[in-house]
Amino acid sequence: MANGALPRREPAVTGEAALGSARRVLQLEMEGLSALSDALDERFESAVEILDRTTGRVIVTGMGKNSHIGAKIAATMASTGTAAYFVHPAEASHGDLGMIATGDSLLALSNSGETPELADIIAYSRRYAIPLIAITSRAQSTLARNADVALVLPHAAEACPMRLAPTTSTTMTLALGDALAVALLERKGFSASDFGVLHPGGRLGRMLMKVADIMHGREEVPLIAESAAMAEVLVLMTAKSFGVAGIVDNAGKLVGIITDGDLRRHMGPKLLSLTAREVMTPQPRTIRPDALAAEALGVMNQRKITSLFVVEEDRPIGILHIHDCLRAGIA
Repeated sequence: MANGALPRREPAVTGEAALGSARRVLQLEMEGLSALSDALDERFESAVEILDRTTGRVIVTGMGKNSHIGAKIAATMASTGTAAYFVHPAEASHGDLGMIATGDSLLALSNSGETPELADIIAYSRRYAIPLIAITSRAQSTLARNADVALVLPHAAEACPMRLAPTTSTTMTLALGDALAVALLERKGFSASDFGVLHPGGRLGRMLMKVADIMHGREEVPLIAESAAMAEVLVLMTAKSFGVAGIVDNAGKLVGIITDGDLRRHMGPKLLSLTAREVMTPQPRTIRPDALAAEALGVMNQRKITSLFVVEEDRPIGILHIHDCLRAGIA
């Protein structure tokens, strides 16, 4: 026996035939998605309106393969600013209906629209006037007829050669769930900073770190007046260990920068007799404290520099070194 109870058979598809099978599946599913895009109409807008007005949570439900699709849709909504979670319809019939409350809305998934396990959750939504959005392939199904809005999937061939296993239909359902989540994201004005709040861990969290989160503060910033002698500048650069010095005017605004490259260009017996203003490179590249640290890293890589002064209204409030980005896992 192979996995499960079915007997092992000689593979019917090998080598190049497997690639052909894969391309056929992808082609059929792409055709399904294209048909879905063409079929979208004002019902989608109505569904988004209902979900946006929801004061509680969006409850996603579905049976079989749609339980997995539904869990993913709920997770996507939750991570993009729409409070949502998945309730299994079979569990709902055994007490989990209590997880659905006034102010919530329901998103029910069923290709046939006749999934028996959804009967109790449909009845519950009608009894307590909980808005119900359906995603189904049959406009005249029980689910579609009882829904406030029915998003009907267009006819599309399943990619399974026997046309039995849910493949194209589940892909369309998943894509439609993503479309709802993104439409809600845009409607709510959900921003990258909001995304960072909900994704503090992992690579996404690191990529959404702000410059202010990892920069060195004012007390560490190497700053000196433009009238200072170069001997003072060298002492400052050595003490602060960033390899740069920020040059400020009488108002405290950043007007220039001195780097190791500037020192090399002015190297000679007269260097120590010069002032910071005579050696500095004016109008240095800076970054805002609320900019993404990934943006700062991109600037440093593009300009082939290792430090950026962080400024507000032209006044330096911090400094960011490329090593700070690398230590934070931003690359």
